[in-house]
Amino acid sequence: MEFGHVGRVVLADDEPVVRRALRTSVESTGEFHVVAEAGDGHEAVEAVRAHLPDILLLDLRMPGLDGVEATAELRAPEPDAAEAAAHIVLMTGLGLDADVERALALGADAFLRKDTPREELLAALRSVRDGDAVLSPEALRQVLEGLGAPAAARSRRARERLDLLPPREAEVLGLVAEGLSNREIGERLGRAQGAVRDLVGRMLAELGAANRLQLALLARTAGPGAAGPPR
Repeated sequence: MEFGHVGRVVLADDEPVVRRALRTSVESTGEFHVVAEAGDGHEAVEAVRAHLPDILLLDLRMPGLDGVEATAELRAPEPDAAEAAAHIVLMTGLGLDADVERALALGADAFLRKDTPREELLAALRSVRDGDAVLSPEALRQVLEGLGAPAAARSRRARERLDLLPPREAEVLGLVAEGLSNREIGERLGRAQGAVRDLVGRMLAELGAANRLQLALLARTAGPGAAGPPR
């Protein structure tokens, strides 16, 4: 992220009063600017395609096209590269549930409760913008466990993909799968945070993953020992 870059955000919620409150919070420090608002999932997808934001702040439950369906459309197997670059942060009035888990598995980057305090919201947006972890290890475990056991064929294919990783990347992937941030991984391994960020970015490209969560899902699908310390 270049110095002075203002993060571009699209807000999607069917309640105008909620959008106004979110806009006030998002723009309160000058780090982020709301470039468009959307009142349903269809408008959210179109706004991302028209404005190419850094982040889509997306209500999970909206009329027409809900947050899960909007995430699926924006994370289609072969989306436009520009629209696929937008990070997706789900907003929900509830905690982690099956709909949140599905959206995260499809490629959403994080989820937040709608009553998240302003500072926590901004901290999450910064982390997502910078490609860092947002889900806590506990939340990550809940998501992975909620998706059930992978089929044997999927596990085999995932192991084949991960076997191509150099040992250094496999070691970092194992820590990503634990829910650690780039800073925490750097501290654990004695490496610079920037070096870890570069390795994670390389793995995202090499493995065709949309975000860190999908890297963790791939490691889990591959099974124990597929990602971890150098072998």
